Amino acid sequence: MGSCFSAESRNPLPASPTSTLGIGKRKNYKKRPPRLRSFDHAREEQLRRIAGRMCLNGSSEVASLFTQQGKKGTNQDAMIVWENFGSRTDTVFCGVFDGHGPFGHMVAKRVRDSLPLKLSEHWEVNLKNTDDDVLREIVGLNTEGTSVNSPDETSVKFEETDKNPEIFQTLKESFLKAFKVMDRELSMYASVDCFCSGTTAVTLIKQGQHLIIGNIGDSRAVLCTRDKDNSLVPVQLTVDLKPNLPEEAERIRKCKGRVFALRDEPDVARVWLPNYDSPGLAMARAFGDFCLKEYGLISVPQVSYRRLTEKDEFVVLATDGVWDVLTNEEVIEIVASTEPHSRAAQAVVESAVSAWKHKYPTSKIDDCAVVCLFLGLDSSTTSAKKFDHGKNVEEEEDESSSIMNLETGKDWSALEGVSRLNTLLTLPRFAPGEDDENQEPGGKA
Repeated sequence: MGSCFSAESRNPLPASPTSTLGIGKRKNYKKRPPRLRSFDHAREEQLRRIAGRMCLNGSSEVASLFTQQGKKGTNQDAMIVWENFGSRTDTVFCGVFDGHGPFGHMVAKRVRDSLPLKLSEHWEVNLKNTDDDVLREIVGLNTEGTSVNSPDETSVKFEETDKNPEIFQTLKESFLKAFKVMDRELSMYASVDCFCSGTTAVTLIKQGQHLIIGNIGDSRAVLCTRDKDNSLVPVQLTVDLKPNLPEEAERIRKCKGRVFALRDEPDVARVWLPNYDSPGLAMARAFGDFCLKEYGLISVPQVSYRRLTEKDEFVVLATDGVWDVLTNEEVIEIVASTEPHSRAAQAVVESAVSAWKHKYPTSKIDDCAVVCLFLGLDSSTTSAKKFDHGKNVEEEEDESSSIMNLETGKDWSALEGVSRLNTLLTLPRFAPGEDDENQEPGGKA
C-alpha cells in the first residue's frame, strides 16, 4: 500500500523490555561494491525527453495513467507507459510501483526509471543469444549476500513452454535477469537506504498480440475481455503475492523468517525477522527490503504469458490502494464506461478515493496509481503525442528533502476488514552487542 509506521508508532516505550527489538548487525552490508549515486539528474532529464515515455498524469491514444496522493504522507506510488519500447513500433511497456518504508517513494521512482532500461537491454542480448544456458545464471534469488536461495526461487507462473511462442521464452529470461540486476543495484545506492524500504512492481510488455507480465508484490494486473455473450468480464493476470500464500509462506519459513498476523488485524499476514517483531512486511516479494532478503523475501518475478484476441479490450494495472476498495468487476466497468478513454485512469482513482471515504471513513486513504492500456490500437501510429495533464505528481520534488513523514501514536486498527492495512508495520532497530533471545509473536518478551 505504500505506507509504513515509524518504529515509535507501534513499539513499546523506550523503558520497556522490548524496546530494543531490532537487528544487532547488518551482516551483508559490510562488504559490497562501492555504492552508486541514487539520483542522476542528467539521466532523469534524458529519460523525460524520450518520445512515447510517460510517467505523469496524462494519456495517449493507447493509454491513460493517473496517480493521486493519499492521506498518509508522500505519494509512494509510481507508474510508467513507454510506447515504441526498445525502438519497436508495435511494443508498449507499462508498469506501476507501490513503494513502502521511509524511502519507498524514492525506491519506486528508481525502479520505474531503471527497470525498463534493464529489461530492454537484456531483451536485446537474449535475442542475439541462441544458447539455452541463459537461465542458469538465475539460479540465485538475488545478489550474493542479500538473499538465500531456495527451490522456489524460479517460481515463474506460466503455461507449459511448448504452448508459448519464442518471444515468451526470450522475454521470460529478460524479466528474470532484469529484476535480479535491479535488486542488486538498489543495494548499492548511497543516498537511498533500501534496508527497510522497497517497492512492488507489476509490469507488462505488449508486442502485437503477445502480452508478457512480470510481477512481484501485491499490485495487480487485470484484463477486460468479452465472453460468449459479448459481456465484459475481468481476467486477473497476476497473483497478489502475499505471505499467506502456501508456497510463499513455506519458502519464508524455510529461510527462518516468520509469517503471522497481529491480533488486531487477523487477515493481514506479515513477514517478520526470526528473532524480532519487525518489520512486519505485508508481501512476500519486493524490490529492496534487504533486512528480509536472508529470510525468504525475494525479488524474483512471476512471469506469465497471454495471447491477445479480438475480444480483449484493455488491461488495467493498479496499486493496492485501488484493489483494497474496488473489485476487478467494478474497475473494468468504470474504465469501459468512461469517455473519453483519456480519463479512464483518473476515473478509477476517483472512484477508489470515494470508496475509501464511504467504506472506511475513519481510515486514511491510500495512494493510488492506475495505468489503462487499450488494446486493438496500433501504438506505432500514436507515439504518445497527446497528453491530458491534470494535477501532476510531485515529480520535480527534491528527493533528498522528500522523506516520508512518519506519524506516531496513531491507532491503525480502524480499517476494518481490509486485508492490507499497512505494508510495513515497524522498522528494525540497530543496536550493538549480542542479539536478544527469540521473541514470541505479538511483540511480547
